[in-house]
Amino acid sequence: MAGRECYHCQQWIEEGEAHDCWTTTEAALTKDLSEDLQDAYERLREAAVEFGEQRIYASHSSIMFSRKACHFFVRPKRKHLELVIFLGRAVKSPQIKKVVESSTTKRAHIIQITHRDEVEPPITDWMLEAYKMQDLVPGPSQHKAKKKKKGQVTRKVFP
Repeated sequence: MAGRECYHCQQWIEEGEAHDCWTTTEAALTKDLSEDLQDAYERLREAAVEFGEQRIYASHSSIMFSRKACHFFVRPKRKHLELVIFLGRAVKSPQIKKVVESSTTKRAHIIQITHRDEVEPPITDWMLEAYKMQDLVPGPSQHKAKKKKKGQVTRKVFP
């Protein structure tokens, strides 16, 4: 019997058999959640859909919400939903567990949600801010390159 073991999921795949262990769905990621967490996810999704057109899709172990780029995502955990919101500033708040610099213009704000009632302002306000931020921040192709002055030499300094 010819076949191979998938490097990612260690599942045995017969020769010629279709296999895509990276593909998943929202339903698959949320089916094992408690009722409270499923309600909280539904509320998060409802709030996001109210903002306007966007793409909502499952990727690996997260549910992504994006327009041009991902503006926030939900990572379902056993005891909570981990909501990661990308904002152009660092926010200090008791709801935010951690802020991580994710790029030169964005900060990832990590929030743990355990109940539907937690999905209200200021969390929904931050979600909307992240959604709208893509209209304000220039894309990588829109950044202006720095011009060298005539006769200026760029030198590398080695430690």
